[in-house]
Amino acid sequence: MSDEQNRLFTAVDALLEQAAAPDVLPAPAERKRLREAASLSQEQIAQALNVRRETVTGWESGRTEPRPPKRAAYIRLLDGLADRFPAPQSPADPAPHTLPAPSTAAQVEQPAHIAAPAPRSAASARSSAVQGRPRTTKAAVRETAAPTAGDERFINGPLAVVDGDGSAYCVGGLVLDCPLTDLPALVEWTLREAKLGAPRLHRSGKDADPLIVLTASAAECLGLPPVLEDRRGLRLPDDHPALRQLAAENWKLTKRGFGPWARVYRTADGTRRHCVQFAILPWDALDTRAWGPADQLESAELARLLGAYATRVHTPRGSTAVTGLELMTALRPPTRAVKDPDTGGWVSGPMPGSLTEPVECAPPEAPDGHPAVAALYPRFHQRTPDQVLNEEAYQWSRPLTDAECMKPYVVGIDVNMAFAAAANRLTVGLSAPVHVQRPAFDPKLPGSWLVDLSHITFDERLPNPFTPNGECPRGPAWYATPTVAYAAELGYPVTPLEAYVRYEHGPYLDAWYTRLRDAYIATMADLGITSGMPDVQFLAAMATCQQADPVAAAVLSAIKATVKGGIGKLRERPRSGGWRPGEPWPALTRPTWRPDIRAAVIANARINMHRKMLKLATAAGLYPVAVLSDCAVYASGGPSPLDFLPYRDGKPLPGGFRLGVSPGMVKHEGTQSVLWAEGLTEEYGADVNIARHIKTGILSSQDDGE
Repeated sequence: MSDEQNRLFTAVDALLEQAAAPDVLPAPAERKRLREAASLSQEQIAQALNVRRETVTGWESGRTEPRPPKRAAYIRLLDGLADRFPAPQSPADPAPHTLPAPSTAAQVEQPAHIAAPAPRSAASARSSAVQGRPRTTKAAVRETAAPTAGDERFINGPLAVVDGDGSAYCVGGLVLDCPLTDLPALVEWTLREAKLGAPRLHRSGKDADPLIVLTASAAECLGLPPVLEDRRGLRLPDDHPALRQLAAENWKLTKRGFGPWARVYRTADGTRRHCVQFAILPWDALDTRAWGPADQLESAELARLLGAYATRVHTPRGSTAVTGLELMTALRPPTRAVKDPDTGGWVSGPMPGSLTEPVECAPPEAPDGHPAVAALYPRFHQRTPDQVLNEEAYQWSRPLTDAECMKPYVVGIDVNMAFAAAANRLTVGLSAPVHVQRPAFDPKLPGSWLVDLSHITFDERLPNPFTPNGECPRGPAWYATPTVAYAAELGYPVTPLEAYVRYEHGPYLDAWYTRLRDAYIATMADLGITSGMPDVQFLAAMATCQQADPVAAAVLSAIKATVKGGIGKLRERPRSGGWRPGEPWPALTRPTWRPDIRAAVIANARINMHRKMLKLATAAGLYPVAVLSDCAVYASGGPSPLDFLPYRDGKPLPGGFRLGVSPGMVKHEGTQSVLWAEGLTEEYGADVNIARHIKTGILSSQDDGE
């Protein structure tokens, strides 16, 4: 290699390193736009960064640049503002993705020389596979259907729903022809011709692999059984003909095999991935608890549903819980490219602010059956509060008082995206725990604390904030940082006996919250619910929004399930039938197996609920009669939340519950009569929680708020 070529390569490497530098500031005009979008003054930023206002003026005009350590803090501020206030699109920019209007494959616009078939029902759509209905060709559809904005490699969107007649329904009403002779042919078509997939969500992340959703008719054409016989393993036998075809073409499967969610891949060739994900609808790939009646939709509508979710949240990678966890990793990858000082080449290094490797949890944070618990206690030992961290959502109720019984109604209000809102701006630990004896409590330090909060008492009509059942603790117990910080916020002395703290920490879930919040707000807008609506109009729109568009309603359900499932996956329990207590399970090897983060989020959600209930109690004399997770029930003189929520000068009580669409605000959950509530209590005793059944009035374990 010549000296000139070496010099050129060195110059190019320097440019690449500069492009990947983590401390690049946006343009001066963008710095000013972000500050003004957040309604912040230069004085506020100067005070936060401990500089003069003139210094901030210089940064925004481009005359000067911040220097360490102020630079990193300023970049952190701008990055956070950019997540909340993205740059407005110019007229030349492609329009943002919105949920398309309901359509079927027959309604795709076609050139004049191709006759458009009449709209079909679900049954006629299936029968057309036998009769050979007219269908647009790939070239014709691409001329008429609106292309997906974004990466040219994935111009046809993130996924396709494949029918038994060889139609692949994509986002935007696009229909492609695909081969259904065998699985290898379908995989090859997906990777070489379909142009399916999604670009990475972070520059150090990975592009999303294309998803092929197989309907029952498509699965039949490919020789797949209508039902999986292996109900425990949920996978095809390894000697199935379809899998032998894949093996003959050198395609591989992951350890979980070919089941409802399967990944077919070859070893990566350089930087190019060769991987296709399959979702098999007749094998219950889409859980109705998260997706609603998705399996009853026509293929075009199902593509609209899954496409909207994939574009706004993430391409599904399994259940909504799995996808919620994958979204965390996609937004904050564990590694990034760094330059090796010895060789000058690019190598993989840990990503600051991410969960980069598996860490051991503290013994109180470990669930029952964990190896750390088995090493400390006998097999059937029941751990007490001073031995286990028990941060869970509220499940509390009480008898109605005589005054409350005189009111005609009980009304439930439900917090929108309560766990997502609790994750927003929450500082969580990124490193392994450090055991400390007699520590001084620091509300900014994530961890688990053994402390006695039994001396803090509240009105009996309020649940205690320190226990999930709302009862007062009886001695020292383990708590996450948000719970102990709330006790200090109320002005009570806090003296921990010991703690497991994490000195490396950060807002790991901020980007996750922002993406799910934006997806939720956009989908609610599809249903006709927008921010800033008057309360009466908001309640009226919420009462009918689920019937406005069943597809958008299903997207909304999946988004909410992604939040709850993703948080739950942080403490995934053993799933194998062969597992024995004391043995490790596969989830423990993930960097995202973090029961301490799950505990912090749930604790913060519970504290947020109590803070608002306490505000209503002290300022308006209103007390809940039941609380279940993110739903609170109050006795009311009328059937609407407006009949009991306090207002001052036409505005909601500051610090209390506020009606609205944003995460953390509340909506109407349901209304029943006081006689109904008293009847349940008399029939089923104190164990019944009317908040669980306030929505429908019918005893059902499915009535759990969000």
